[in-house]
Amino acid sequence: MSLVLTAHPLLKEHTTLRLGGPALALAVVRGAAGLDQLGKKLPELGGAPFALGFGSNLLAGDGQHALVLVHAGNDAKPEFLPQGGTTLVRVGAGFGLPRLLGLCQRAGLGGLEGLTGVPGRLGGAVAMNAGSYGVELGGLLARVRVWTPEGGLTWREASDCSFGYRHFDPNMGPNMGPNTGGSTPFWLIWEVELLLRAEAPATIRQRMEATYAKKKATQPVTAKSAGCVFKNPAGHSAGKLLDDAGLRGKRLGGMAFSTMHANFLVNEGEGTASQALELMELGRAAVLKKTGLTLQTEVVVL
Repeated sequence: MSLVLTAHPLLKEHTTLRLGGPALALAVVRGAAGLDQLGKKLPELGGAPFALGFGSNLLAGDGQHALVLVHAGNDAKPEFLPQGGTTLVRVGAGFGLPRLLGLCQRAGLGGLEGLTGVPGRLGGAVAMNAGSYGVELGGLLARVRVWTPEGGLTWREASDCSFGYRHFDPNMGPNMGPNTGGSTPFWLIWEVELLLRAEAPATIRQRMEATYAKKKATQPVTAKSAGCVFKNPAGHSAGKLLDDAGLRGKRLGGMAFSTMHANFLVNEGEGTASQALELMELGRAAVLKKTGLTLQTEVVVL
């Protein structure tokens, strides 16, 4: 089926932090025909549509959410299209980012290695302009195919989009998506094109292994977390600021700042979103008191 609807999904079952109460519905779209069906269904479902990938950068509240979770199930495998000294890689937004890195490595296409160890789907990674060790997806993007309920599928050149630190905007115009309260346009990434350079597969693999080894030694890569909680202030590391303020390993109920990296909030088993939010505020206040710097949230809070 091109569109599969599930009533009242629990967000804790769709986020890596394993937190969050029920939403109104989950819409998994697996084909272009499903997008057309979704456009007709959204007004009936009520609530605001919210694009959901792997859920690796979300902190969802414990209560009910007036949201329709929309998942782009377009997991089309990458096509490799040589273009002179570079190769255009066209791939579905629902394709796993770690898997894409592996396929590109074997194909001798470099540029993504800094993202080794970053979880999630490609669409969500583009939507957050995911970055690590000097690599940001925005710097590799050629085009992105975006769906809106009003305009359907549209290719957007990277030059027409806006990028920032953990920020991406396809600049689709002033039209609002349905049930967004008239304030936030809804768009869904459906397909992505990246420009990568040719390199020896062995060289790419070595960089990937070195990157993963560094992350594994310094970050809780196997824990229930949502990655970095706070953005790095200009010229500073949020993790070091939290560490210096005494937050490394700080616990509240089932939630804790990781003992490996203070900017990672982890669910140790029975944590709640209210505990997570309270712990974040404790960290923010401690850093502000010690340094005068106000930490900005990186994880998306629902």
